[in-house]
Amino acid sequence: MTLSFFDQFSLTTFMGIPLIALALTLHWILFPTPQNRCLNNRLSTLQAWFIRQFTHQLFLPINQGGHKWALLLASLLIFLITLNLLGILPYTFTPTTQLSMNMGLAIPLWLATVLIGARYQPNHTLAHLLPVGTPGLLIPILIMIETISLFIRPIALGVRLTANLTAGHLLIQLISTAAFHLLFIMPSVSLLTTTLLLLLTILELAVAIIQLMYLYLLVSLYLQESV
Repeated sequence: MTLSFFDQFSLTTFMGIPLIALALTLHWILFPTPQNRCLNNRLSTLQAWFIRQFTHQLFLPINQGGHKWALLLASLLIFLITLNLLGILPYTFTPTTQLSMNMGLAIPLWLATVLIGARYQPNHTLAHLLPVGTPGLLIPILIMIETISLFIRPIALGVRLTANLTAGHLLIQLISTAAFHLLFIMPSVSLLTTTLLLLLTILELAVAIIQLMYLYLLVSLYLQESV
């Protein structure tokens, strides 16, 4: 049977259990659980401090009404970063390489920001569809373009995350396969390829974090326009 490089992204099962279900649930055991005691351990304290400082910096430019989203977005960010980082390990499955999952996260977040803006600031929301001082002949065209760009936002959120992670995983698999096959033919080239593989893995770790930060910032900007 001929295997494809894209088989690593297929939704397979093990003993009747979908791997995506295990990947979405088992990583929570890595996080410390708060205890009902006077003092927390160092890991819990460091985790709480990092989340508090990180959320505070990102929500500074947003109005007070948007701070209600802090808990939701911070939890989502930690959840997705953990999935991405663990997905780089061998023999693991990365759920965020599935477009269906990313779109399932992006569309509700985008729709919530649009509905909040339409409810609390309808005039301000509609004003984004037409810049000030637009000539009369260009008004229908600009409204159409801005409306299309508005509906493209969730697609951009989901597809960007999926495409970047899928490309990185494919490159890692291609280079690791080449390094293995060259090991017995050209050991020096295999060593060079392995070094390139290590550098690419470090780059993929950075991409896994940067892409989620970009997703987080885009959602916060959409929220800033609505509150």
